Parts: sequence; structure tokens; C-alpha cells
Amino acid sequence: MKFLVDNALPPRLSVLLREAGFDAVHVRDYEMQAASDDLILERARQEHRVVVSADTDFGALLAAQNLNRPSFILLREADLVSAEDYADRLVPNLAILKPDLDKGCVVVFRAGRIRIRNLPFSD
Repeated sequence: MKFLVDNALPPRLSVLLREAGFDAVHVRDYEMQAASDDLILERARQEHRVVVSADTDFGALLAAQNLNRPSFILLREADLVSAEDYADRLVPNLAILKPDLDKGCVVVFRAGRIRIRNLPFSD
């Protein structure tokens, strides 16, 4: 799986994802830290990457544009503060999330639960 980590999360998360065997980049690697969410979504779509963020705006954009790609992982856990915390929560779950992420979905980590919603939202 390939990931594009948004500026709302630490750049080190992309390093930890790479160390876990994934193709991951942070928006700063592309000098896109000030880019609009639309541009970040488009870059992820073009490169077949899953957007990883703590910013809910990506879900709203996917819904408003009725898109089925890219997939989006939203990390909204209050106890996650460091890149290591995010990676520890995310990496062990990626194998079971892969089929849904490959099809196009939004995955939300919140309150100790994982919720998956298929894209596009209109289906």
C-alpha cells in the first residue's frame, strides 16, 4: 500500500510507515505543506496513495465531489500524540483494512473503534 501523510500529522509517521514496509511520503516531501486539500487529494489519486490525516476536511471533499478515490484514513484518537503513537495504532490494522482501502473508502479511527465507509458516499 502507498500512503500520503497530510501536514496535520508528523512527518516522522511517513518514516515509520516506510520502516514497516509501506511506500509512504509526507506532504512536506513534495513541498506541499501549504497546498490545498484538493491538491493533496489529487496528488494522492494520481499516485494511487491513501491519504492519512487528522483533518476531517478530506472526508467532506470526497463526499462533496462524489469521489471513489483516493481512500482516506482519518485518525481522531485523543490519546495519539506522537508519530509512534499513530504508527502503533495504524500499522497493525492495515492488513485487515487493505481490501477496503483498495476499493475506495474512508476509515475513521476514533474512541478505540474503527469505522469504514465505502466510497463514493452516494452509493
